[in-house]
Amino acid sequence: MTRMIRQLHRWLSMLFTLVVAGIFAMLGLGIEVPQWLYMLPLAPLFLLMASGLWLFAQPYLRRGAAG
Repeated sequence: MTRMIRQLHRWLSMLFTLVVAGIFAMLGLGIEVPQWLYMLPLAPLFLLMASGLWLFAQPYLRRGAAG
């Protein structure tokens, strides 16, 4: 299960990076960006937070169960 979450975390980080880079590229090219587009990175960011917290807690949860 943790391996799948780790893989999901990697793909989400790439998606988040591409979306943010795309927004900055459009701004740099002078393209008018609609306001809702600024909210687009929030979905992968929320999922990154949840998976990151899970991955961060795993060693502590395993240590607590073992001892």
